[in-house]
Amino acid sequence: MAGSLWACTVQAQQNDIPLNRDIYYDIDRNGARRTSTMHTGLRPIIESRADLHNVMGHRPDSARHYYWITQKLFKEHLVQVNEGGFKLTADPAFRFEAGRDFHEEGELEGEVLQQNSRGFRIAADLGPTVSFQSMFLENQATPPGYLYLYANATGVMPGQGRIKAFNTRGLDFAWATGNASWSPRPWLNAQLGQDRHFVGNGYRSMLLSDNSSPYPYVKLSALTTSKRFQYSAIFAKLEQIGAANRLPTGGAGESLFWWKRATFLHLSANLGPLQLALFEGTLWRTIDTNGVLPFDALQLNPLIGLNTALNGFNGAHTQLLGLDAKYRCTDNLFAYGQFALTDPAGGRHAWQAGLQWFDLLRRDLHLLVEYDQATPFAYTKADARMSWTHSGQPLASPAGTGYRELVVRADFGVRQRYWFQGELSVVERHATLGSGIYGTGVPDAAPANGQRRVQAGGNASWRINQMSKMQLTLGYTMRDLQPGIQDQDSGYLYLAFHTGLFNRYYDL
Repeated sequence: MAGSLWACTVQAQQNDIPLNRDIYYDIDRNGARRTSTMHTGLRPIIESRADLHNVMGHRPDSARHYYWITQKLFKEHLVQVNEGGFKLTADPAFRFEAGRDFHEEGELEGEVLQQNSRGFRIAADLGPTVSFQSMFLENQATPPGYLYLYANATGVMPGQGRIKAFNTRGLDFAWATGNASWSPRPWLNAQLGQDRHFVGNGYRSMLLSDNSSPYPYVKLSALTTSKRFQYSAIFAKLEQIGAANRLPTGGAGESLFWWKRATFLHLSANLGPLQLALFEGTLWRTIDTNGVLPFDALQLNPLIGLNTALNGFNGAHTQLLGLDAKYRCTDNLFAYGQFALTDPAGGRHAWQAGLQWFDLLRRDLHLLVEYDQATPFAYTKADARMSWTHSGQPLASPAGTGYRELVVRADFGVRQRYWFQGELSVVERHATLGSGIYGTGVPDAAPANGQRRVQAGGNASWRINQMSKMQLTLGYTMRDLQPGIQDQDSGYLYLAFHTGLFNRYYDL
């Protein structure tokens, strides 16, 4: 009876589950079961298509709180309405962080670095078929040196928004996400919004990652009644920022940035313990020297593989073909991998292999081990603006091209309230050529003998409220770049009071 009620409740929710690793930890554990039919290779996942059993933000909380303030602080959304078919929740979104970088030199040596983020998140269900959500954050930060240099070079805070500098190494940035989701039939969903997507089952994606800034999109998705196949089509608008990419102003007060349309197609199949998916991405040349090109109806093509067959890999548009796989070895262990092909003739490709193990030795002990590799120029194009990028960042892994990376991450939870996490990322870049996302065959910033970056850290968190994702975190991150300048190294100790609603990729 309880299971039936839970299923009915879930079917009435059409919102996406926020792209946050702590939330998807529980979803991935459910998806590791060999009997699972949940398609996990394209994220965010719609609530009605996810196994939300014991997932953070959806698990029952039996703790008793005797006062309104303690109910709101530890157990409930700040605002929650449930009347008839209308449901609404609202919570503050924030990050108040203070820390010290022990590698800091110059004016900020010994000073407190900080981040001050304020915003909100609302989510609502309008009956069983329509949902919407929105999140906004306004931020001011004084980040560690390496992060400031990256943001200053790209013009964006990684995965968030365009920056505006202030004072001594201060950055101001704001960004927003949101969508409206409609499921007229249980097997069909349509969305209109602004957000990011992630293809894969690991930490990085060699195909499409939530590493870049949010973009406007339309998404259509169909799931067969047997849940064996899921087909999704995403139509998006991407841009290239920076002064060199400003378009003529015309009568506008501020000119637009150079932009391009994108089509992402994903076909996922459950084949017993194996989940296999095909991916095709197309970046359409939308502007040339004469202005905006006439609309090409092929940009609306939903048939996977057709765009590549017609455009080829070396035409005016940018093509990427990919394969994504997950094999459930046991109910707690799965292996996963990806392959991305961008130019067969030039030998340009990228691949990934990884393993995730849940409840290792005890409940809530998790291990992820992953290897990623991309050839030089894997995601680049002769016209740099047509590279596999959006808003100054890679659409795939933040490491870009011409590299190999080892990622190890571990999680340990105590009573689902206290969490300890450790992480290691080791990147080795190719020598001289092809390690930049805009490279076209000329030497870039990588030194002649290559480069090695090691980033490691750990944190301990008290998850105060699973509904609002509010938590208190103490952590330390070490970064070492060889060869490199002092400002690229870091030893950052921090304390943060925050809500965990999205992924931050600062292991660049």
